[in-house]
Amino acid sequence: MFFLYQIIISLIVLFSPIIILFRIFKNKEDKKRFIEKFCIFGKKRKKGNIIWIHAASVGEFMSIVPLIHELEKNKEINHILITTSTLSSSKIFKNFVFKKTIHQFFPIDFFYFTKKFIKYWKPKIAIFIDSEIWPSMYKELKKFSVPLLLLNARITPKSSSRWRLFHNFARDIFNNIDIAYPQNKETKKFLKDLKVKNINEIGNIKFSESHSKHDLKFQKSFLKQINKRLILCASSTHYGEESIIAKAHLTLKNKNKNLLTIIIPRHVDRAEEIINELESFRLNIIKRSSNKKINQNTDIYLVDSYGETKKFFKISKIAFIGGSLVNHGGQNPIEPIRFGLDILHGPYVQNFKDIYRLFNKKKIAYKISNLNKFVSISNKLLTNKKNKRLDLNIMGKSILKKTVKEVNKVFSNEIKKT
Repeated sequence: MFFLYQIIISLIVLFSPIIILFRIFKNKEDKKRFIEKFCIFGKKRKKGNIIWIHAASVGEFMSIVPLIHELEKNKEINHILITTSTLSSSKIFKNFVFKKTIHQFFPIDFFYFTKKFIKYWKPKIAIFIDSEIWPSMYKELKKFSVPLLLLNARITPKSSSRWRLFHNFARDIFNNIDIAYPQNKETKKFLKDLKVKNINEIGNIKFSESHSKHDLKFQKSFLKQINKRLILCASSTHYGEESIIAKAHLTLKNKNKNLLTIIIPRHVDRAEEIINELESFRLNIIKRSSNKKINQNTDIYLVDSYGETKKFFKISKIAFIGGSLVNHGGQNPIEPIRFGLDILHGPYVQNFKDIYRLFNKKKIAYKISNLNKFVSISNKLLTNKKNKRLDLNIMGKSILKKTVKEVNKVFSNEIKKT
């Protein structure tokens, strides 16, 4: 099965120039740095001990920012290498000031590239975040005796079903993991079924995600534009959800004349597509990149920029979390709760089942199955004077402390061997 996997990857490599050109045209690839995916490195490997952390995209990277800051305090760790796969995550990385940390793009999972990558960077340990399972890289890490940690491991019901179709192949790949830290019970069960040797529950690291005051600042001129507006923020929306939000906005505005709906699509490159889709609703839509001023007639403010979601949560009254009205599995609902918002979500939240179960129990998250429910619950929440708050700081600090301790322990053991 692994041989077949490599044949498929070989075909991808063969057609990669066409794929890369298409992605550059679609603004999904860095014009200069895409070569890093072929192990033509943009940074030199400096002397000293390196920890390597791989996070797929923006959400996964943001979840480990507090961990990076804590690991930088370890004097024996000379450098931290962060890899991600998406253009958006590389742009977000630039917003942070790290002392020891650099960014590179994750290489194509082809045996030649994975081997070259490990030989060049020589990491003491490798940490993969969430659901990043890469067969070739996992095998090479094992060959080079680099401890592999799967941190905040998340295997969705959909992906577990796929892995079970190739049970022996999955078992072979997952056996390369030295320690797995599942973020929920379902993932723990799946890892046990695949005979992963060491499984340690320390909690969901996304609870420890933090932000600085700088992250939350809008220009005063922008704040004046939204003064006295009642704001509903629809975050991480997927295709098919924006039209439902537009319909809800039209109905909600009958009772809430000063309502402003902010839409932050999961993929901001869909901005023009969304505007075209909502054209029939005759809404006044302003795109953030246009720099046009919001006025009393503005219905929808469409955010097509990276890394500003927290800012909009701070100024909002309630939030809808996307990927849940369509069968995607839902997006992470932790951040709006951190800002004291009540949240709405659709029925498809299997990717974050444990978290939604907690938030529903605390009555700070509400399931909506249709437009009428969306409108009725939103009307109640928009007129609530006080939002219920769930203090995530204590929980987050505890999980972060355990995570740092675990990583430092594995790293220290490797240092002692050399």
